[in-house]
Amino acid sequence: MKHWRGHVALGLGLVLLSAVLYWVHYLIFDDPHHVFIYLVGDIAFVPIEVLLVTLVLHQLLQRREKHAMLRKLNMVVGAFFSEVGTALLRAFAGFDRGLDDCRDSLMVSGAWSARDYAAARRRLAGREHAIDPSAADLAALRTMLLARRDFLLGLLENPNVLEHEAFTDLLWAVFHLTEELDARGDLAELPASDLKHLAGDIRRAYGRLTGVWLSYMAHLHRDYPYLFSLATRMHPFVSDASPVVV
Repeated sequence: MKHWRGHVALGLGLVLLSAVLYWVHYLIFDDPHHVFIYLVGDIAFVPIEVLLVTLVLHQLLQRREKHAMLRKLNMVVGAFFSEVGTALLRAFAGFDRGLDDCRDSLMVSGAWSARDYAAARRRLAGREHAIDPSAADLAALRTMLLARRDFLLGLLENPNVLEHEAFTDLLWAVFHLTEELDARGDLAELPASDLKHLAGDIRRAYGRLTGVWLSYMAHLHRDYPYLFSLATRMHPFVSDASPVVV
């Protein structure tokens, strides 16, 4: 309320100052005709000035602010992949019985263009991953997720993360899978119906993870080639990936 009153007082003060200056102009030149010419001309320009400020300058500032926020968000996404995301992709790939059918869409390289990334995202978005939870070690996946649960919770505490809808959806999908696995005892004794349910949870997290990963790789490719180089050498879909440059 106090802040609002301050704005009103400032506005009234500026209007009063403008009136005083016009009065001084009249006293000096004794020419009301020109006073009203300038007054009407200034008032006529106000809509154009509002247009420039609200639609042009505001949009430019908003775009700059959004770009700065996205850079911060990509730092958070980078921390996620460094800590858990890349390892999680490798684990999910072990459950994917149809990985060979879509491997070309995941083999990111320095030769890719922005069009290649967009095409890969479109192909993967329409794919139903063939998840077989009996084909990999669910216990190892549970251990990995539980070990990094505090880190994932810390990401959700970052208010900027909520601005990245795809990454937020990914975190919730991973959290849900973590809770599902943590709630069970002996994972080796699960019935087929429960394995099918877990396959759906893995499929949801896997699909969101690959989409965010492709977007993040495109960001590194464009803005941070040295980080992109390491990320491609540690490619999660290459079985013998190594950081060693050969």
